[in-house]
Amino acid sequence: MSPRNTSTGKVLENMILPALTRGGYSYKTQRPIGKRLGGRVQVVDILVSTSTGVLIPVSTKWQQTSGTAEQKVPEIMCLAEAIHKSDGKVSRAYLVLGGAGWTLRDFYTSGEAYRYLKNCEPVSVVTLETFVAKANASKL
Repeated sequence: MSPRNTSTGKVLENMILPALTRGGYSYKTQRPIGKRLGGRVQVVDILVSTSTGVLIPVSTKWQQTSGTAEQKVPEIMCLAEAIHKSDGKVSRAYLVLGGAGWTLRDFYTSGEAYRYLKNCEPVSVVTLETFVAKANASKL
């Protein structure tokens, strides 16, 4: 059995960065933002800064073919926890889902998942296209 190619997530990250630049945001990649549920360090793919100093964590998940990425969506809860523990430094976050292999993408991006998730409302789960459009328009 050949190992999985895990480098595709970097491709998604690199697709987002030009839109952030165009939208006037500054950013840093692979930044710690606190502790994940369970106590390990939480690193987000991109930590966006607005011109007013607001920080917006962005986690990206790429799913090219059906597989294990569906299991990674508890990231919503980890991002929400980081927001709640940030002492007001972070008020919102994004989980960006890219690729055509998501069988449950519509479930997550429609907001239906929030029926089952409490205190996670500050985390927006969006498609790559939606995030790029928001970033381009400076509307994160």
